[in-house]
Amino acid sequence: MKMTFLAVVVLSPFLGGCQNPEVIQISPGVYLLGRDDHGGVFGNKNALKAGVIRDANAFAEKQGKVAIPVSSKDHPVGVMGDWASFEYQFRLVDKDDPQARDVTLVPRADLVIEKNERVTVDIRSKDVSEKTPDLYADLMKLDDLRKKGLITDAEFEAQKQKLLQRAK
Repeated sequence: MKMTFLAVVVLSPFLGGCQNPEVIQISPGVYLLGRDDHGGVFGNKNALKAGVIRDANAFAEKQGKVAIPVSSKDHPVGVMGDWASFEYQFRLVDKDDPQARDVTLVPRADLVIEKNERVTVDIRSKDVSEKTPDLYADLMKLDDLRKKGLITDAEFEAQKQKLLQRAK
């Protein structure tokens, strides 16, 4: 009795294989289907993907439509407890829609880095009454603009030459 219970507890993740959650609508006409493979090293990544895509196609067929891939994301097996997974986003279109004939899944970047930065720059026009310009301060401001990416190296060099010519 104890041995049978232990075998069921130990082998159930491997016998269960993949969980099959429902199709989720993420926006009008766009759906998501994802699945985890709890088979660990005994799991089959290709069977996981094929099963998800097959279920998405069956879902579309029940509605008299065709599933068009939008994106997919897979996660390989990692360390213990980190299961393989596959997510598939798809759109539904009518069977006679021209998009149903030309179906390709465009690769997307796994990681997108976006940098938004607010930069405050103190730029003042020179007062006509100013007699001696502060060349060092002007060069430092110009260098700061270059370091922040607001001007290119070529623009920096051109402005630097103008400042040096004025200082003569």
